[in-house]
Amino acid sequence: MLPLIGLAIGALVAVLLQPTVPQDLSRYVAMAVVAALDATLGGVRSSLERTFNDRIFVISFLSNALVAIALVWLGDQLSVDLVTAVVVVLGIRIFQNVAAIRRRLVGG
Repeated sequence: MLPLIGLAIGALVAVLLQPTVPQDLSRYVAMAVVAALDATLGGVRSSLERTFNDRIFVISFLSNALVAIALVWLGDQLSVDLVTAVVVVLGIRIFQNVAAIRRRLVGG
């Protein structure tokens, strides 16, 4: 219950403050958000499967975001668009986690 309250408070603060991100950092923030979404859905999935470990979740959350940001930065340095690669990989993982959550909740 406490994580849901934290999520609701965070969402409310974001809506009320409406922070702006500088244009040159928007690609990095977007990748961090996608990576965080992947880790969050992985945490929900593992919680439903009763294999959740808070240490693994925090490490996964932070490392996913850092690796995604690092890949985007490396792509910028090499003038290669690695954003697409990051989005594809994390997008596949997000959809796999959503499918596993759906199967766990609804069945089939």
